[in-house]
Amino acid sequence: MPKRNSKAEFFSLFGFLLAGALLLSNGFVARLHAADETDVYRELEPVGVVMDTILREYVRDVEVEKVVEGALIGMMGSLDRNSSFISAADLEAMREDTKGEFEGIGVSIKQEEDGGIIVFHPLPNSPAAQAGIKAFDRILAVDGQSTKGMDTAGAANLIKGRRGTTVTLSIGRKTENAPADSPLEILEFKVRRDKVPLESIKEAQMLKGGVAYVRISDFKDNSGADLAKRLKEFTDAGAKGLVLDLRWNPGGLLSASKDVCELFLPKGSLVTYTRGRTGADGKANKDDQRLVTGRKPELPEGMPVIVLANSQTASAAEIVTGALQFYERALVVGEKTFGKGSVQTIIPLMKPETTALRLTTALYYTPADVTIDHQGILPDVESEMTQEQEEALAKQMFTSFENAPDNQYRQNHGSMTDYPVTAETVEDLQLQRALDLLNEGAVWEETVKKHHRDVHDTQMTAEEAEKRNGSGAAPAETAEPESGTPETPAPGAAPEAAPEAAPETAPEEAPDGDFTEPVW
Repeated sequence: MPKRNSKAEFFSLFGFLLAGALLLSNGFVARLHAADETDVYRELEPVGVVMDTILREYVRDVEVEKVVEGALIGMMGSLDRNSSFISAADLEAMREDTKGEFEGIGVSIKQEEDGGIIVFHPLPNSPAAQAGIKAFDRILAVDGQSTKGMDTAGAANLIKGRRGTTVTLSIGRKTENAPADSPLEILEFKVRRDKVPLESIKEAQMLKGGVAYVRISDFKDNSGADLAKRLKEFTDAGAKGLVLDLRWNPGGLLSASKDVCELFLPKGSLVTYTRGRTGADGKANKDDQRLVTGRKPELPEGMPVIVLANSQTASAAEIVTGALQFYERALVVGEKTFGKGSVQTIIPLMKPETTALRLTTALYYTPADVTIDHQGILPDVESEMTQEQEEALAKQMFTSFENAPDNQYRQNHGSMTDYPVTAETVEDLQLQRALDLLNEGAVWEETVKKHHRDVHDTQMTAEEAEKRNGSGAAPAETAEPESGTPETPAPGAAPEAAPEAAPETAPEEAPDGDFTEPVW
């Protein structure tokens, strides 16, 4: 077997990186910094020296690709908390997640404290659910290979596969009503992989008093269409109000936030606009976008709406929260949101192959000309829950999956939902506050007038944010995307049609504490 020429590989990859840097310097970076090629060569020289030293002096042979990948990870990590290098596997998983379907058996898995791999929950009507796999089943082996000592990534690699192929799962299941220390019942399931839709609507149920409740876990391509279907079902059933739960929602696709807002706001309403770095000539970034509703709302005008938000409500979920709050279409109940107000653009790389950069390219602003990045949105009505209360509630909600798919869309929030109340029942205090507000008075407009806070109290103004950053431009962590969209208008300008093709945008990073799990 011929020996690999690591040094040749290094210079090939380094040459590519250098050429890429020069390309960028002649592209958007040059427009911003007017950097010349000599400066770029000089700045990159230490990278080449370090790489060459590693290849010559490190105690063992190294894979050049891994070293380069490590350098890229470090480079992107130095920018901000949301910019990153995306490996080939992560890029494929990200695209599957945002397009709303994938090939597999339809289970999310989680690692227990003792190292065991359990089924967090099977998706409704998925191959796993149809085969009889239940939430909290312990996965002992996959196709005969033990999962002992394996992490979730290793287990997922064994479980997932192409449509039409089969996988055999050895499952350990607790016997119903058996003592906690009883041995697990060992079961075996042979599951045929298929296309599995990924749903962002995790709950949709009618609560007591005729109030519809919908919880959106994240924003995908199909989120708007799925929510529209649910809203029609509820209005046809005579719903008197709606609670839209965006707690623990880490965000997702920017375009999906507009799709959701279109169901509530009049046609022509500005949902959000993005602002990238101002050019060296002082002009606005040509790739700035504005998203404007383009259809009549699905929900009847005047139907009461409350948005639930907490510290894990982020990004696209904050866009929806901010827009509905600004137009007084909804009262926001809960806690201050996460404060993730930046846009990431996916920039594919030729080397390493099938990888990409996830680069922060702009900030987005609410219709009030407010950027919420690192600031968040304050609720109209504060209703706080401790971390212990939230964790206990989340566990109770997901325990509802034990009998999936029957309970998939009607999880246990306590006495407000159709579940037996016991001494161990955890009450959803924020949902209870929302229901109290909906029942507070006969005229909803009066309730909104009483509790709606001025937007300058709940959202920091753009001028204040710019003062904090020391300039009239967006913070220096932003950069231009690679595709063109209309200029950002001055605040208060007449709404225009939103661009149909926005840059490919990454799903947002889940804030710490988010309890969504990958699905395979």
